[in-house]
Amino acid sequence: MNYQGKEDGFHYLLFDLDGTLTDPKVGITSCVQYALRKMGIEEPDLDKLEPFIGPPLIDSFEEFYGFDEEQALQAVEFYRERFRTIGLFENEVYPGIPRMLAKLKRAGKRLAIASSKPTVFVLRILQHFEMEQYFDIIVGSELDGTRSRKEEVVEEALRQLLQGQKNEYDRTVMIGDRKFDILGAKEFGLTGVGVSFGYAKEGELEAAGADYIVDTVEQLEALLLQQEENVR
Repeated sequence: MNYQGKEDGFHYLLFDLDGTLTDPKVGITSCVQYALRKMGIEEPDLDKLEPFIGPPLIDSFEEFYGFDEEQALQAVEFYRERFRTIGLFENEVYPGIPRMLAKLKRAGKRLAIASSKPTVFVLRILQHFEMEQYFDIIVGSELDGTRSRKEEVVEEALRQLLQGQKNEYDRTVMIGDRKFDILGAKEFGLTGVGVSFGYAKEGELEAAGADYIVDTVEQLEALLLQQEENVR
């Protein structure tokens, strides 16, 4: 798909965090492994735990390990035992991301984080990697499980960023690496941009109905700045 820039371009940019701006695999999977061990389950292969990257943790523990709600909540608590002190920083910023964010800000775009990760952790990660400065607002979930669905996160980000200006939805983009990000965009009629360098399964972003799919940070930058670049 070739990008054809809108007359007014994209102005409001909502970014997912995990798998979109940073690669959190080591931290997330190691903390899931730790939680499972505390629940009596040994999982030596971290690659098998990649599906935990993206969706709410409680859902993943229920779906992939058959936990009931009480067990899943306990597993999330165990996960956070390790994550808040160690796993949080077992993370890497994708090359080119800070440069792209700086260029978007200089171009006058308004940037937001819309992550299913608890806000307190999102803030610490952004501060650790010195990226907090690029975002006008930062929205995540709450530690008590409130606002963990991507649609709820996107709704709150839109409320804070646009302050009721629904006529601006057509200039607003949700960027993420999983189907949850694209479906969250569609819920509100936003443009959904998928990044293939994250953790989506083969065909996942296409099946979710992504308006654009980019394969590199450079392609993403070109798309958001309305420059000519081939994207899918």
